[in-house]
Amino acid sequence: MKKITSFLLIILLTSCYNQERNCKEFKTGKFSSQVSIDGKKQTATFTRNDSVQIETYNGKTDSSSVRWISDCECVTKTINPKSMQEKKAVAIKILSTSGKNYTFEYSFVGDEKKQKGTVTKLN
Repeated sequence: MKKITSFLLIILLTSCYNQERNCKEFKTGKFSSQVSIDGKKQTATFTRNDSVQIETYNGKTDSSSVRWISDCECVTKTINPKSMQEKKAVAIKILSTSGKNYTFEYSFVGDEKKQKGTVTKLN
């Protein structure tokens, strides 16, 4: 009986906790993102409207189309890819939001390996 009571208490406490997800606020604007690649922190800046994202990373600027699947999920695809890697679409899911920041996970479409990062809205 004690195990059942403890189990029910855990379910009750965890079901009441919801991560904040105000994703609509992050569909457009200017942003700075940070991800860890091979153990090194990488930073990029990007400007996004409803359908296009222009990103600068390591001094290189690329444009991607953005297709929103829901308020918190989108798929980006490089507009003028120069390599096979750039031809792959990237799925992005916003996991949580807090003020001007959000945590996200991303992967190539169809790839199970997901990585995480953070974004800060600059304007």
